[in-house]
Amino acid sequence: MSDDPLVIFTPSGKRGRVPAGTPVLTAARQLGVDLDSVCGGRGICSKCQVAPAYGQFSKHGVSVALDALSPVNAVEERYDRVRGLKPGRRLGCQAQILRDVVIDVPPESQVHRQVVRKAATARAMVMDPATRLYLVDVAEPDMHEPSGDFERLRAALSTQWGIDGLRAPLPVLARLQGALRKGGWRVTLAIHHDHTGAPPRLIDLWPGFYEDGLFGLAVDVGSTTIAAHLCDLSSGEVKASAGVMNPQIRFGEDLMSRVSYAMMNPGGDREMTAAVRQAIDDLARSVAQDAGLDPRAIVEASFVCNPVMHHLLLGIDPVELGQAPFALAIASSLTLDAAQLGLASINAGARAYVLPCIAGHVGADAAAVALSEEPQKSEDLVLVVDVGTNAEILLGDRSGVLACSSPTGPAFEGAQISAGQRAAPGAIERLEIDPASKEPRFKVIGCDLWSDDPGFAAATAASGVTGICGSGIIEAVAEMRMAGLVDASGLIGSAAQTGTPRCEAQGRTHAYLIHDGTGQGGARILVTQGDIRAIQLAKSALYAGARLLMDERGVDKVDRVVLAGAFGAHISPKHAMVLGMIPDAPLDRVTSAGNAAGTGARIALCNIAARAEIERTVRQIHKVETAVEPRFQEHFVAASALPHATAGFPELRKLVTLPDLSFNTGDDGQSGGRRRRRRG
Repeated sequence: MSDDPLVIFTPSGKRGRVPAGTPVLTAARQLGVDLDSVCGGRGICSKCQVAPAYGQFSKHGVSVALDALSPVNAVEERYDRVRGLKPGRRLGCQAQILRDVVIDVPPESQVHRQVVRKAATARAMVMDPATRLYLVDVAEPDMHEPSGDFERLRAALSTQWGIDGLRAPLPVLARLQGALRKGGWRVTLAIHHDHTGAPPRLIDLWPGFYEDGLFGLAVDVGSTTIAAHLCDLSSGEVKASAGVMNPQIRFGEDLMSRVSYAMMNPGGDREMTAAVRQAIDDLARSVAQDAGLDPRAIVEASFVCNPVMHHLLLGIDPVELGQAPFALAIASSLTLDAAQLGLASINAGARAYVLPCIAGHVGADAAAVALSEEPQKSEDLVLVVDVGTNAEILLGDRSGVLACSSPTGPAFEGAQISAGQRAAPGAIERLEIDPASKEPRFKVIGCDLWSDDPGFAAATAASGVTGICGSGIIEAVAEMRMAGLVDASGLIGSAAQTGTPRCEAQGRTHAYLIHDGTGQGGARILVTQGDIRAIQLAKSALYAGARLLMDERGVDKVDRVVLAGAFGAHISPKHAMVLGMIPDAPLDRVTSAGNAAGTGARIALCNIAARAEIERTVRQIHKVETAVEPRFQEHFVAASALPHATAGFPELRKLVTLPDLSFNTGDDGQSGGRRRRRRG
């Protein structure tokens, strides 16, 4: 048996014998242990901190003496004095293995550290970003052995880090000599590693040791809203988030109207591309400012978007997506310079990753949802609905996944609603209606009180009650249905029919008054008949798309439903079911995942292996085309009722009793709830 000391690393369990005097970091690399280091063993970065364990370990069959590692040296003493080491911690690059030892690698010292994210369920996300920092010592120039600074940098990188074939863009090369000399021939490099195996690329460099970290931007480019999340590439932590309305709305509220704009207006696609790129660049600048960061530290970006937004972001004319066979110019993922997408506010060398599209009407946002929610790994049959202007729907389990998109329009996001607005302070987001008195109570964004709670007026004095957002209009229509203010066909009753003066006549139709703020200089917020129709059209398209996938799968029910989207976390499952937005299911099996597409964008940003995984996954998803499927229209018509014209919704009716009434009287709506008699 070898006399070399035995080293056992936890939690990995990897073990092996190394010569006495071997640094812990070297042993970890030899044994394939996940131990981080940026400075390459110089005792500067502190990424390689470890916690040696002493005593008897019967599980491992070793006894660890107090002198199993070399004594704390001057480098560790200096680091502890200047920055501080946790008690019992050692620097793996400095501590040498002298005798048998058990070494614990704490989570923060692991390259692929686990970060728990909570959406519908807790999930661990492995951190493995494409861009990393490396500290390199470069040989000084020698006139007797002439070579370029970049060539010596590449040689040093190969020797010290085992990284070969480095490429560098001209703007970074132009700063190389200055950085080397200012840093005393020591520089920190930000290097991008492509998951496809392309040569590594130098993104940026700093003189000496750079320790401020690297950051990335995950962007969800929706038809109505754009959301950006600034993430720490070492921990995955979201440092700042921001969202704006997509400025392309001025060219058309839905996707096909924007395609039509491009068709009818030469150069229209370029106008829309410029608008969305400017908005994203402004968001990048905003989140960097919110986080107190130098935008130069943002070296990565990931993008998810539906196919039309995808093409317009890339500067590709989307007209082919407006007509069969809905051909994509490119479906596969793209890795390119962020500057090519108009991101001028971040690091000039930053790289951008655009997730792959699934098909002509099922885009990178659906791919991101699949990456986040993983229906392809589910043991039970799950329906994932990404609610937005263009809803993306996935249905599947381990045996396979189906996908489609439904043109729901922007009503779910507060657009096309008379008092609709984006989710902002003052917007009604929750609503209840007493079925007896027909009186409403509501909550607005930015205030935890209900409108009938003492102090509500004072608490909302600054924002006021300004309108109603997407989750608010969903609850409003569902509550009106449960309270007997709206019948199954979606018709709002008159004051006489409903028994409340809040139902006001508006020409030949009626509207329900939620809030009258005119006394305080505010607005009257109503739900009009037009609002109900807009919600009916949106929810019918959503339900029809889901039902079409169920037909394709040959099932009449699903095991669970996941609601996703920018406001997915704020949608009440009960109210969504009352509307008939989704097929009937046990309410405790209907969960919300928030912005799953945005979560998928963050996963792709923080883990290069996830990029390869989603590229494999999209090739296995079967796309169902709603635009040319006759059954879609059949399902759409039946789904226009609240909740549905023919489906019984037995799970919903276990918990909710919906009034059986009709306000379609055939006159001005004032004569009560009699049904109009058919002539025949």
